[in-house]
Amino acid sequence: MRLLFLAVLRRHTGNAVTAQRVRDHLEAAGHECILKDAFDFESPSEIANFIKAESLEAALALHLYRGGRLLRGHGIPFGVIFGGTDLNEDVNQGEKNKVMGKVLEEARFAVAFTESMKETAQTQWPHARGKIFVQSQGISTAPNAAFNWNSFLQRSDMKKHRGNEIALRMGPVEGTSENLLLACFYVQLHTLGNDEVLEINQSADHLHVFLLICGLRRVKDPLYLVDAFSEWHQEEPNVYMVIVGPEVDPVFTREVEAKVKRSPGVRLVGEMAQEDLHAVVKNSFAVVNSSVSEGMSAAILEAMDLEVPVLARNIPGNAAVVTHEVTGLLFSDPQEFVQLAKRLVSDPALEKEVVANGRDYVRMYHSWQAERDTYGHLVRMLEGSPED
Repeated sequence: MRLLFLAVLRRHTGNAVTAQRVRDHLEAAGHECILKDAFDFESPSEIANFIKAESLEAALALHLYRGGRLLRGHGIPFGVIFGGTDLNEDVNQGEKNKVMGKVLEEARFAVAFTESMKETAQTQWPHARGKIFVQSQGISTAPNAAFNWNSFLQRSDMKKHRGNEIALRMGPVEGTSENLLLACFYVQLHTLGNDEVLEINQSADHLHVFLLICGLRRVKDPLYLVDAFSEWHQEEPNVYMVIVGPEVDPVFTREVEAKVKRSPGVRLVGEMAQEDLHAVVKNSFAVVNSSVSEGMSAAILEAMDLEVPVLARNIPGNAAVVTHEVTGLLFSDPQEFVQLAKRLVSDPALEKEVVANGRDYVRMYHSWQAERDTYGHLVRMLEGSPED
């Protein structure tokens, strides 16, 4: 079949990675899959024209509202995959809830990442019982073997340095040309890569880097832990938090950048290629998730697969994959995060235990091959196979 697959395709985000992986599964099953960004279409009529022009026979959408609503009424069979914010946030908005219910009426099947997500959907839209399947995200990691960890640490430090060298070492710059010239000279002198400007200048063996991976938008709440972490860094200068992710909300991104510049021990790095990001995860001490809402965090699961400890905010989406003190650590506020992080740093036996359990959990319940088999089966429902 020729399939249309709609998803939100911001580069290097969880949705984009999931969509690309599912597309690969569909193509491995012998189908031609055209992956398009849902934001490229402003109306159902644009989708109708595209379906006709491309002779598409069926469709799939990742995110019940953003993608699914565009597939209604076109006369081709389709399925949907719940994203996370559709069930955690959009469901609470009356009009969106109604639209998503209509989508589920027409969909041949729907995929939830967890049993909890399935239960939420069935409670909201009882008519969808019987067509919602649970398939957890399949995880496969491939760190870039040539990645230079020390260069990365220097680059992440320089990103902060360029923005706050004046504020930290010179104080406020008055509007006079003499002071401004002096300030510009100082910044230029101290951002040329000289060792003296690097704050992350300890041996990598003695550093404890806590990595927070997220697109910069409010639902991911990347600033939640910054104050508490910065205080801890000032007590223990070998701990750092590095936030990695693409700009999603430009206004919020400026807020994050400004906060990070004022926060010792915290760094901000832009989006990275997946293989490089996996290498950064592998070299970090722990991966952190501070989101307000999650469907199923691929970053958490990838950290487990790469044998790196996880500390995650105690929300339903995270608690579905992280069992406290078994496959990772769950925190409810910034103070508890610091307590647990300190415990992890000082207790190698705990670190070893959660790493081993996390690795076993991912390999048992988040098999890439099992995910491929599931989508290969579900897509046959769009062909109207008698056995489905």
